[in-house]
Amino acid sequence: MRRIRTSVGVFGAVLLTAAPLALTTPSATAASPATATARQATAAPSVEEQRLSQRAPQEILRRSGFADVAGTFGEGLARVHSYGAAKRYVTDAGRGLWRRAVDRVQGRGPQGGDLSRDDDRPLYWARLGMTKALREWKPQFRLTAGQREALTGALERGSRGQDSIDLPGGHGGKRPLRVVVTGFDPFQLDADARRSNPSGAAALALDGTTVRTSSGRLARIETAVFPVRWADFAAGTVERTLLPHFRRGPHQVDLFTTISQGRPGRFDLERTNGAWRGGYPDNARASRTETVPVPKGVPTVRPQPQWTTTSLPYAQLTTAPTGPFPVRDNTEVTEIPAGGGAPVERPDGPTPGSTARAGGGGDYLSNEIGYRATLLRDALKLKVPGGHLHTPVLQFGAGNTDPATGAVTDPDFVRNRNAITGQVRSILTAALSVAPGIMEK
Repeated sequence: MRRIRTSVGVFGAVLLTAAPLALTTPSATAASPATATARQATAAPSVEEQRLSQRAPQEILRRSGFADVAGTFGEGLARVHSYGAAKRYVTDAGRGLWRRAVDRVQGRGPQGGDLSRDDDRPLYWARLGMTKALREWKPQFRLTAGQREALTGALERGSRGQDSIDLPGGHGGKRPLRVVVTGFDPFQLDADARRSNPSGAAALALDGTTVRTSSGRLARIETAVFPVRWADFAAGTVERTLLPHFRRGPHQVDLFTTISQGRPGRFDLERTNGAWRGGYPDNARASRTETVPVPKGVPTVRPQPQWTTTSLPYAQLTTAPTGPFPVRDNTEVTEIPAGGGAPVERPDGPTPGSTARAGGGGDYLSNEIGYRATLLRDALKLKVPGGHLHTPVLQFGAGNTDPATGAVTDPDFVRNRNAITGQVRSILTAALSVAPGIMEK
């Protein structure tokens, strides 16, 4: 998702923790004191959860077979009698939802209804039903607000695939290449709760799959999705997910790309990412306008750079025959030039000493995930292709544009989403085939 002189999708207060790689997803509501009882620790539904009652989310859940998820999860919670058991149950339930969503998209198991299998939205709305049930749960044992928040974090991570990335090990040219791809939740849901995010759909379609490069080498793809919430990014969700796979070792990634929805009718390889949050409201209707905050305790570059650069093979990918949409090498940024002044749009990248106000991917969370991933790459001196890819905008058919009366799906909507997913797969395959040095691994 992007905001490049256009728009995009919302959260509450930033939570900081002392344990850098055990950060939990922040709550959208103010936390009760850590000594609160179970009753005191419950809270009103979050902004995202409040949208669940609308027609479109309920229809999406019903027509995908996911309408039972929240109720079944709540019934299981009622049978839990300790915090330890709750942590195990919630973690397993989150991972189970991710597997169920991946299986549905990839054609395994029952379709569950007439909603097309390629749809990413059942995962999003079912997860919110589960977080709402967890927020409202009143256990028979004492549960502090901090413990409830830790359970929510475990549920978020598990149901997003963030803690189940499983890259193959080994060394040498016969092992599969290792690829990590990330997508996003749907966003801008106050304008239209029917919205899907093609980057999330691609993540579900690609998780655990293999592609074959032009030389015949196999590559294993593992994926995760991220929330459209400023606070989660400030709390380290991106770094926590990627760091284990960026560190040196037998499972280190060979190529990565973060993906989000971008401009109509085209893919963009974002050449430069900027260290600036432009403040557009996220899925929780929260806004942040500031320099991108780097979580304490994670490897980083000091002083914090204003810009990071893709290492994806953009020159080759813009000419490779990957699908119906053109692939652009986007070099635009917005900067405050060295010495100050008003922001200036630069078509060919930043000038020396400038201050970021928007990367090629804008000033929203799509730019930020690209910045965070490539900053972590640079901090670890990871010499692999990696960067950010924007997909075309996923639009409803011409006769289905009114969210008040429109259907939750239509043939054009499904066809375009499948075309985008197919081209993402082709772009990854091409990148693995042409990236300098990757075949020597």
